[in-house]
Amino acid sequence: MSEETHYGTLNLHHLKVFQTVVRHLSFSRAAEELLISQSAVSMHVKSLERAVGLPLFEKVGHHIRLTAAGESLWSYSQKIFALMEETQQVMSALKGGNIGQLRVAADTTVGVYVVPEYLGQFRRMFPQVAIMLDVANRATVMERIAAREADLAVMGQVPEDVAEWDATPFMENDLVVIASPDHPLAQKRFIATEELAHEGFLVREVGSGTRATMERYFNQAGITFRVNMELGNNSTIKQGVAHGLGIAVISRRVIQLELESKRLVILPVEGFPLKRYWYVVHLRGHYLPPPAKALKDLLLQQARV
Repeated sequence: MSEETHYGTLNLHHLKVFQTVVRHLSFSRAAEELLISQSAVSMHVKSLERAVGLPLFEKVGHHIRLTAAGESLWSYSQKIFALMEETQQVMSALKGGNIGQLRVAADTTVGVYVVPEYLGQFRRMFPQVAIMLDVANRATVMERIAAREADLAVMGQVPEDVAEWDATPFMENDLVVIASPDHPLAQKRFIATEELAHEGFLVREVGSGTRATMERYFNQAGITFRVNMELGNNSTIKQGVAHGLGIAVISRRVIQLELESKRLVILPVEGFPLKRYWYVVHLRGHYLPPPAKALKDLLLQQARV
């Protein structure tokens, strides 16, 4: 049998069963999800192993894990099914239907305070499109796009490899320094940047675009700032600052209510606000499904830069 014929026995159903086993690392749990017998799951996996000529799983005690061949097949099977979904989107576009899925990943600040407004507009324009929004820090958003688990990203810090990514700004995002109204610095009309070296900051986790911008600015200014607490979201940071746990650098967009209620104040720090932008980002040269392209067009049509 030729090598070409040998690999021709691969089929999508076997791969789907294989993916289910990998997700659970259990033949029995895969069988429960697929509503087939455990012996049927084993049969599909054995057929797949015969097709590739290599074992895909190995036993470790009472558990199973992927072999090196299994790891490779898992990676390629994800690409295969992503390509199939892309093909379905193309076919829908050719038929002229406004159906399908919109898969958006957004970094934490813009995902909570900006993107929902535009998704509401999108929903009214395309009510039959299923919308999925994944809000995470910048590093995770990049992983989602690279793995083709999202079609479009909205973020505040563009990828470094500009040749691989298409990034277009659509809205300004000013970063300001905030404090409690009772903080000693809140009474000043001007604060030199070096004065902040004596303050304790509440900061986002590593991987946050806001934190990266903040660190870059202070490094360039030759200032080492002190971290009082590392927190996972803007809401917690705002609460901590309001209760006197420290000061913070944050997007002005997220503190409108706190400024109006006088729970927070913006400090007049030299060099601030830091001018940033939010960007629409996707992989360059890859097919952009019609719903994702429609959202990109919507964001850019209403761009405020």
